[in-house]
Amino acid sequence: MAIRDRGKIKWNPASFMPEGFAMTREMYRDQARQAKPILDEYQTEEFDLRIVYAMEYNHAIKLTVWNDGFTSEVIGRIHYVDPITKQLRIETKPGEFERVKFDDVTAVKVVDMN
Repeated sequence: MAIRDRGKIKWNPASFMPEGFAMTREMYRDQARQAKPILDEYQTEEFDLRIVYAMEYNHAIKLTVWNDGFTSEVIGRIHYVDPITKQLRIETKPGEFERVKFDDVTAVKVVDMN
C-alpha cells in the first residue's frame, strides 16, 4: 500500500507563520512601552544647571533619553548646545557625535570619565 502524500499543498495553511511571529513580537514590544515622564520646571532647571556645570568643567554626562516608549542612556561630553533647534550635541567617542532633543531628556547625571 502506497502512501498518498499531498506534497507542498499540505504546508499552505502554515504560510502565515512568519507574519504571526512578527505580530506576536510587536505585541510584546508594545506591552513593554512606557509613557513619557512629565517633568516640572524645577527638574528641567536642575537639568540645565547640570549641563552647564558639565560644559564648564569638561565633565562627562549621562543622559537618559526617552524615544518612542523606551529609554536609553547616552554617555559623553557635551560639545554644543543649540538653542535654535533645541538639541544637545554630545561627543560619545572621539570624533563621533550624537544629537539629543531637549524634550526627550528625562534624566541628567554628571559623571567623571578619567
